[in-house]
Amino acid sequence: MLFPALTFLSVGGILFILTNMQVGNLFGKHRSTIITLYNGAFDSSSAVFLVIKLLYEQGLSLRTMFLFMSACSAWHLIRTFFLMPRSHIPYPLPPGYTYGVSCHKRSRSYRTYEEQRSPKVLDENDAEDSDNLHADPALEENSTNKGLVGIGDAETAANLKAPAVVSFWSCVFSKLFFWHLVWLSVMQLRHYLFIGTLNPMLTQLAEGDAALVSSYTNAFAFTQFCGVICAPWNGLILDRHKRGHKKEGSSQGVPDSLADLRSCVLSLVITVLQCVAFSICASIPVLPVQYATFILQVLSRSFLYGGNAAFLAIAFPLEHFGKLYGLVMGLSAVVSLLQYPCFSLIRGPLNGDPFYVNIGLVVLMFLALVNPVMVWLECKRRQNEQHIAGSPALTAGKKEGLESSI
Repeated sequence: MLFPALTFLSVGGILFILTNMQVGNLFGKHRSTIITLYNGAFDSSSAVFLVIKLLYEQGLSLRTMFLFMSACSAWHLIRTFFLMPRSHIPYPLPPGYTYGVSCHKRSRSYRTYEEQRSPKVLDENDAEDSDNLHADPALEENSTNKGLVGIGDAETAANLKAPAVVSFWSCVFSKLFFWHLVWLSVMQLRHYLFIGTLNPMLTQLAEGDAALVSSYTNAFAFTQFCGVICAPWNGLILDRHKRGHKKEGSSQGVPDSLADLRSCVLSLVITVLQCVAFSICASIPVLPVQYATFILQVLSRSFLYGGNAAFLAIAFPLEHFGKLYGLVMGLSAVVSLLQYPCFSLIRGPLNGDPFYVNIGLVVLMFLALVNPVMVWLECKRRQNEQHIAGSPALTAGKKEGLESSI
């Protein structure tokens, strides 16, 4: 029964995180922080089974613990049916957007994060928007279009005669998507190889001391809990850097979408440097150094997956987010199959010593630095195009809520 169980767990898990990352759209300027927080929680969830292992050693049965976990899933069903919106959460949010059981009645529904901060000001803005909409039918149609454009609504937007939307395949075959795929695949392969060779490496460094190996293995498992704490740091870097670029760009007429994309460069570079530092520590054949390796590994991994989701949400149109996220995760998983030839190389010619494979991966990590360079060059190209062509077309594109022109 393990095979169907793990299949349901894998498929259900990725769909669960993909649909819930939309919650970040409710938090306005803190959107990237919430998206990375969800990814950090998803990353840390593997540590739950360390708790199950320890409780099992204390005498609790697996049947009891698994039934308890299944019962806890009832909360997700209640939350989905009574709190989450029926379709998607658009971004940017239309004025007066509500969600929950009574979403058709504003007085009984939940307000978004921005509305909770200044309800009076926003209610006044909503009233002004309502007056303007009734006064101008063209604006009413435009507002309807913006409220409907979001994840999975490409066809609806086309039917409402919205501006030409970038096609899914043009996003897939773009340079930004290709180098982002390389960025994710290289670092994910590094993490998978480390986890796959962790026990043999610890056994070799501990000279076969089983108690010492168990101690280091538990230390590694405990660090996995920290993913949910570390992942939002990447979101904070994105959001704070984004606000700085928006203030600078507003004076120069730079659209918000370009400022958002430019804010990703620092996050991408930090993630690569963390993975390089983690790979260097993993290559040092000294047992106490592995504590630093464990810390850097959880930092790098949480930044990697949180940054991946945030970048796709920023760099490409939101109507393609789900498809692009699934595609990049699937293709990076195919690249991760290279870990098996590496395992064979370590077990065979290298006699169980992963040192030379680790050194090769450190060199390979620098290939991931191409992605932030490409993003920076793309930002420069768009800024030059804006200066040449002028800002009206870009401003119109921004008003329609498009996230990218790629």
